[in-house]
This record gives sequence, structure tokens and C-alpha cells, in this order.
Amino acid sequence: MFTKAAVLTALTAATFAVAAPAHAGTAVTTALPTANMEAVLKAAQIDPRRADDTQTPGAHDSVLLVEQALQAKGLLDGQYVDGYFGTTTISAYSQYQKSLGYSGLDASGLPGKTSLEKLGEGRYTVTNPISAGSQVTYHGKTLNTRTKAMLVAAEGKAGFQVSLTQGSYNPGGVDASAGTHDGGGAMDISVSGMSATTRTTLLKALRNVGFAAWYRTPAQGFEYHIHAMAVSDPDLSSGAQHQTGDYYLGMNGLAGRGADDGPQVPKVTWEEYQRG
Repeated sequence: MFTKAAVLTALTAATFAVAAPAHAGTAVTTALPTANMEAVLKAAQIDPRRADDTQTPGAHDSVLLVEQALQAKGLLDGQYVDGYFGTTTISAYSQYQKSLGYSGLDASGLPGKTSLEKLGEGRYTVTNPISAGSQVTYHGKTLNTRTKAMLVAAEGKAGFQVSLTQGSYNPGGVDASAGTHDGGGAMDISVSGMSATTRTTLLKALRNVGFAAWYRTPAQGFEYHIHAMAVSDPDLSSGAQHQTGDYYLGMNGLAGRGADDGPQVPKVTWEEYQRG
């Protein structure tokens, strides 16, 4: 038989046992904002090639997070923390890459997944990551796995396979290429035996899957071939970055920055093509 005191003690203990979890040691965590790597990469290619400070659509918030992180490390002045990934931000990001021990192609100022994530520690998380993948041989030339997958898809759309005259990661390989093949995402395609219709079919297929692609001619200072750069390849050389940016801005990718002379199709990245 319970005494009145024992009953009161039991009730009090039960009350605290139920109420305690609602008040004791509850950690409040705030989710970090997200930086979309696809958007950041696109802006890093296009913004430095603009004649004004127009921002790449859909990239502002993600670029701003990256710039704020660069400012926090003393690499970017506050006046450039504006969501525009221009030449000053490219330079600041390159300095950051060098501070991590990167050099050459890996310190071009074009963000890679590893450096972007490290820069964002405690500040943002990275979404929509892009990887160039490993280096492979396809049609006798060196490409990375992302570029190979893109080319295979383009060949499927065109209905035939191509012959490559130059691939990627070929520093100093062809003087006329001006360094565009030093990094990833680059290739030259033979047009020997192709009709004008076939060339156009191939150019459309390449552009449809995410390449910036043009037909080069002797009048432009080249042997006849198709020159293609994989848009948003994280391993693009500086020259290739400029060409992909100019492609988005309606230019031909040459030093004179003339009007785009290729077939007009909606401009997409490989990732956007895959999503349909």
C-alpha cells in the first residue's frame, strides 16, 4: 500500500521524465546555404568575357557565396563581392587555388569540386558537382571521361563516328590552337570527305550535347577541321574558358571575337542535356 508522499513523489518523477526531452540539450542547427557548381562554372566562363557587368542568369546567389568566402580569406576586395564572376574574381580564385598548392592548369581560376568544397567549409555546401573524370583514349586521342561521353552522344545523334586529329591535355601540341588543347574538354575533328550538310549535322549534334563547336577554315588561318570545346569542363585551359564564354555570347571563339558562324541551337551544358 502506497503512502500519499510516495504517490506524490512518483507523479513528480513521471512529469519530469516526460517533460525533460523537450527542454534538455536540444541542439539547434542551421543548414548552410548551397553553391551550385554548375552555375558557378558557367559564370566563371561567361562573365569575364562580357563587355559589361551583366550577370549570368541563375548564378548570382552561388557566385556571391564563393566571393564572400574569398573575401573572408583576404583574397577579394569587398567592391567585387557582387555575384559577377569577372576577371578579378577569376584572379582571386586562382590565388586561392595556389594557396592550396595547385599550379598550372589546376590554378587557372576555374573552380574545381575539391577547391570549391574546401573554400566553402563552414560557409556553404556544394550542389550539382561536375567532374572531368579520368583521362582516357578514344579514337586514338586523349580525352577525359566527361568529354568522351559527350562525343559518344554526339556521334549517336549525328549517326556516324568521327576521326580526331587532336585531343585534350596536349600542351604545345599545335601552335595554331593557342593553348586551347592544353587542358581538358578540347578536340579537333577531321572533316575530310564530309559534305557541307554532313558538317552541319555534326556541328548541330556537338552543340546539342554541350560543346562549343565551330568549323575552321584556311581563311581563318587553319586547315579545314571542326574545333570543339566541352562547355563547363573543370579542366579547361584559360584559352578554352575564353572560347566557351564567347560561344555563349554569340561569338566564333577566335581572337577577333567575330559573330558565331555555326548553326544556331539552344546552348546547353552536358549536364543540362542529360536532364533533358
